[in-house]
Formats: sequence, structure tokens, C-alpha cells
Amino acid sequence: MKLKKGDEVVLKIETLAFEGKAIARLNGMVVFVHDAVPGDTIRAVITKVKSQYLEARHLALLEPSELRVEPQCRYVGSCGGCKMQHIDYPAQLSFKHTHVIDSFERIGKIKNTDIPPPLGAPDIFFYRNKMEFSFSDQRWLTTAEIESGQQYDKNFALGLHVPGRYDKVLDIEECWLQSNESNRILASVRKSAKELQIEPYTTHAQKGFLRFLVIKQSRATGEIMVNIVTADNRQDIMEPVIKRLRNDVPEVTTIINNINRRKAQIAVGDEEIVYYGDGYITERIGKYTFRISANSFFQTNPGQAERLYAVAKEFGDLSDEDIVLDLYSGTGTITIYLSDAVKIVYGIESVKDAVKDAKENAHLNSVENVRFIEGDVLEKLKEKKVWIDEEPTVLYLDPPRSGVHPKAVHEIIQMKIPKIVYVSCNPATQARDIAVLTGHGYRIDRIQPVDMFPHTYHIENVVRLTLG
Repeated sequence: MKLKKGDEVVLKIETLAFEGKAIARLNGMVVFVHDAVPGDTIRAVITKVKSQYLEARHLALLEPSELRVEPQCRYVGSCGGCKMQHIDYPAQLSFKHTHVIDSFERIGKIKNTDIPPPLGAPDIFFYRNKMEFSFSDQRWLTTAEIESGQQYDKNFALGLHVPGRYDKVLDIEECWLQSNESNRILASVRKSAKELQIEPYTTHAQKGFLRFLVIKQSRATGEIMVNIVTADNRQDIMEPVIKRLRNDVPEVTTIINNINRRKAQIAVGDEEIVYYGDGYITERIGKYTFRISANSFFQTNPGQAERLYAVAKEFGDLSDEDIVLDLYSGTGTITIYLSDAVKIVYGIESVKDAVKDAKENAHLNSVENVRFIEGDVLEKLKEKKVWIDEEPTVLYLDPPRSGVHPKAVHEIIQMKIPKIVYVSCNPATQARDIAVLTGHGYRIDRIQPVDMFPHTYHIENVVRLTLG
């Protein structure tokens, strides 16, 4: 029978693909469907027909899988944050393990590599120290909200984007990824915005004021930063919002207004005003303290980040004679974390604010054997003799999800550094880069996945490579 769009079918879910899509088979064709668990039997409707695969939308659960659990969050299925919360956590780890293995075998063409299971997170809820919420004039209603018969203000939302819809935002009252204080901050800012009739910014009309609400909270110190990103500098609007926020959530230690006048919807401003507090919070990893500003990157799960860095440090097999090069060094977390085991660490980072924070973090921890260089990684590798006096013995890589630029990989190969420790938040691009390195004399010694983000499809992976 030839299937067409709109046909209803019964599917037995077999496994999960990357990004949390469930996979079934029908008439010899692979079928991708969201919001299903391996072992489920579901009724679904075909939404897309391609020559090699089908896509379907989940309509009804006929027989639940043994791996299925009741999610804590009411927004599961609508929100893009926790796509795997309805799956038992050990099963989540198993699927992530399979993803790492598949990435190295299919993309890296690296066979028979011994990859151990991921190190699971001890806390699977309330583990994030940063959440970024969007304001929108186009609120997305959940199925439950539509079926309730209640009237909702569709012209205002403060929450998280619906998957695949950059223009639609789900109005969130509580999130299980951050703390209860975070939810209270959400409620306070939402109430101010609605009562004062402050309009969300819209890119299509290029008008409005409120763009993002970014909350950062230190796990170690309890300090809380609230960063309200707006389209303009309007102290007359901000001051009543901040007054109420400080009254509603006195635990907040600093409040910042980032002003982004550009059309691009990013939660980073060209101008920053500190309305309350120091303008930063501090976090700890191991024995080190780190300063986090509004626009600098820091690992969003600091508890599990310490395990990740401990693995990376162990993989380096470091000595006090080692000259370490840390690429994509951010605010200096890995650079500083390695410093007590080596002679010197050079950190390279392109984001100006991150380098500023890194230097402040080194000073804060009285660490003197680190050097931070601001600039593009590729350009700095090309001119390495300008900023480095000795040949590196160990290279650390912790690039963004896109991985290392191919030309930068070429420069790394030319340097012939004896050991490389590659920390990645995307095993697919990591496997791609490592395939090039292993084609030029490097071999994989050790691998260890680490789960930083329970209930999501993301997985960190640490690999050690040795030359020769």
C-alpha cells in the first residue's frame, strides 16, 4: 500500500534518533515521529512523504513502553526544553551512549572504539545555572489550554520557544530546569510587563521594548543575576519593573539591563546598565572561584561540569613540565582548572568580555601561570610564534557545537602537539574533526561521555588523542 500525507497508521517505536526523534518502520520505510518512546505502540498521522523516509505526528498512545515515565513538567510535548523527560533517565543515558557510538562509526568512520557509558548526572532536575526566556507578542497555546475553554492573552508571552517556531513562544509559569527563585522571577517580571503594558519587541515590525529575560544563579554561592534585554534604554520603564522584582524576589543579588538595538534576536546587548548589585555573580568549580558576567559563557550545569573537567584533566596525564594550549577558553574555566598541574597554560578566546572575565578569574584565584589571548583561534594559530615562547606539549579543545574550523584543524596538525584532549558538546562535529586528526598520525587513546543535560538529547564527550 502506498502511503500518502494524511493517512493514519499504527506504529511500533523501535529506537531514538539524534535530537530525540523516535523511529519506527512501515512498509520498509523509516518513519520519524516526535514525542514517542522506544517500545511504544502509537497511532500517528503521516505528515511528510519522502523517497527514503516518512514523518508522522503522534495522535494517541495505544500501548506505553516500559521505558516511559510520567514527566514532572506540564509543558512536556509543547516546550523545546526537555524533549526526553518522558523517558526513564537510565534509558536516556543509553540512547545518548548509542548516539556517541554512531557518530564515531558513521561520521568519523572510526570502528571498534571502546566507548564507555556516559557518566550520569546526580541531579536531573533544577541543575541549570542559566535560563534564557523570550518575550513575544505571539503566544502559543498548548492543547490543554485550548481544550480548557479559557480565554488567554495571545499578544503576550514570556517563556520558551516552541520547537521549529521562532515566532511562537510558550508562556511558562514554572520550569524544572532551574530553581524555584527562577520561577518567582518569571512571575514578577511577567506581572510588571502586563500591568504596565510594556510591549514585547517584534522583529517583523521592529517595535516594542522587551526582548529576553536571562537568569543566572550560582550553585555554590546562591547569588542570582537577572538580565533584562531590551530594545532601547528606557530607565523610566525599567525602574518600576526592578523595584517590584527586588521586592518579590529579595534573593536576587544583581540586576542588569542589556540593550540590543539590532534587529537580530540575540540576548546580548551593545550597551549594559547595572541597576543593582555588582553586575556579576561568582561560581565555584573544584577549588576555584569564577566570575560570571551577563554576556560571558559558563557551563550551565556547574555540578556536572566539575566531573567533566576532572575527566579532561585526568586524560591530559599532566606534569609540571607541560606547556598547555587551551583553545576556545571562554571565561578561563578549563585553563584555570588545569593550572595547578602544569608549567603554564595559554588560553585563546575570541569574545572580548569572556577574556576580560578570564583574566579577572585568574586574579581572583591568584593563578599566575596562565596567559589569555583575545582573538580568533585560526588567526592566532597562524601567528603562534607571536604569543607563545615554547612549543605546547598538550592541546585542549572545547569548541562550540559547530566544532573546530577545518583550517584550524590543519594548523593543529602542523603543530604536531604530542597529546590532544578534545572536549565537545556535539559528538557529530567532534567525530568529523577527529577523523581528520587520526588521518594525520593521531590515535584515540581514551573516550568518556558525560551527561551535562538530563532530559535533552545533548551529550558531552571527552577524547584523548596521542601523536604517533
